[in-house]
Amino acid sequence: MQDIAFHSTVRCERLRFLEAPRTAVRFPGAGERESTSGSDRVRLPEKVVPGREYRDATVVYHLETRLIGEPEDGRDDGAASHDRGTS
Repeated sequence: MQDIAFHSTVRCERLRFLEAPRTAVRFPGAGERESTSGSDRVRLPEKVVPGREYRDATVVYHLETRLIGEPEDGRDDGAASHDRGTS
């Protein structure tokens, strides 16, 4: 389903937040798209408590997006596949 996919796994022995993190995922630019992102956490809650220490935590993060609809003006349908070496 994706034109772009990003997957990452982060592990830590000890982790402490001085303040609650503010996170956001944005997809700037032109064109309609379908996107999804999320994380799976082990020993780390969705909302962390500032000052609390978390041990042996893991976060698996994924982000996927794809353009939908018609190509923008000035770009033909073959541009993306040509850049990848296919036709």
